[in-house]
Amino acid sequence: MATIQWRPEVNALTTPQSYKMRFLPRASIGMNELAAEIAEDLPGCTEDMAKSVIASLMRRIQTNLINGNQVTLEDAISFGLSFTGRLDAPDSPLPPMDKILHVKARVSAPFLKEIRHKAQLERLPMTEKAPVINTTVDTRLHLKDVLYGSGVFRLTGSNMFFDPEEGTGECVLEGSRSGRAVQTQFGPISNSSIVLVPNIPAQDAPFNNEYLLSLAIRYTENGTLRHSIYRNRLRSPLLLTNFAHPNPPEVGILTGNATSPLVNVTKGAVSADEMLRIQAILDNRDNCLLLSLLDMKDGGQTGPVVMVTADGEQTLQGFAGSAISSLTIRVDNYAGLTELARNYYHGRVVDILDVRVG
Repeated sequence: MATIQWRPEVNALTTPQSYKMRFLPRASIGMNELAAEIAEDLPGCTEDMAKSVIASLMRRIQTNLINGNQVTLEDAISFGLSFTGRLDAPDSPLPPMDKILHVKARVSAPFLKEIRHKAQLERLPMTEKAPVINTTVDTRLHLKDVLYGSGVFRLTGSNMFFDPEEGTGECVLEGSRSGRAVQTQFGPISNSSIVLVPNIPAQDAPFNNEYLLSLAIRYTENGTLRHSIYRNRLRSPLLLTNFAHPNPPEVGILTGNATSPLVNVTKGAVSADEMLRIQAILDNRDNCLLLSLLDMKDGGQTGPVVMVTADGEQTLQGFAGSAISSLTIRVDNYAGLTELARNYYHGRVVDILDVRVG
């Protein structure tokens, strides 16, 4: 029986530094592979027959869920439905279906117990030479994982040295929705640090301000190109203009690669230009998002926290000393924002807002 392979990786969220286990799948098994294995297990069953049975099973599970049933494959997996959203009254109209209805799959305790009983883990070394990006910071705003067009961006890690002039490697910023830019304006480059002036590629919409960072380096003349993708997603500041007006233009925020904003800023009480931050924290205990305004310093001033459980308008109050008394936001896709925070931001999404009165 094959082993389950994993590799230790630096956990950038802990101080002092610790490590986490990263599962490394040996292969991606799809319907064709499963059908071949079933045909091997069952004499008289062909691969095509197995594919038909698997496809039929998936259709029947889907149909039963549509009909309001829960599907349980004993000692294996159960499929059920769940809802998110808030109703102001018992007879309130329902939000759109794609925002409230979800499918959940859960493995049974015996199924998981058997896997744990038979599993054998294989630790793979971290010693293979490859670029590793541990942290990023904008040196002007002094904030981690922020891309600021008017700042200088610094990466720290290991095995990162390359010579852009000799073409031995490249550093790339790529929008999570669109846009890609190979970086060309570098300061000092060493194995442990890269300094650059970021060329931030435009994406399809202004609210798409999420980026992926990668390195590709060839250490010897005929060596293999080694790749590294930074584990955290980067975000660039968003510009909010004419916010002294009672009806300023709406600005999408707190969004990943979606084609429409998950959240919009609709208006505010603003007396002067100011940069500040807005954060959304996933609270798994109370099944909600906690939104608040922050100043531009980690551990600095924070406005009151607002609990959000569904789509709708919310007013976030400012913090002491801020020229922004409040901002009004409209959550347009609560489920999407929850998924974004959980899957890509370790439970906390933060955007920088450059708010202008004119």
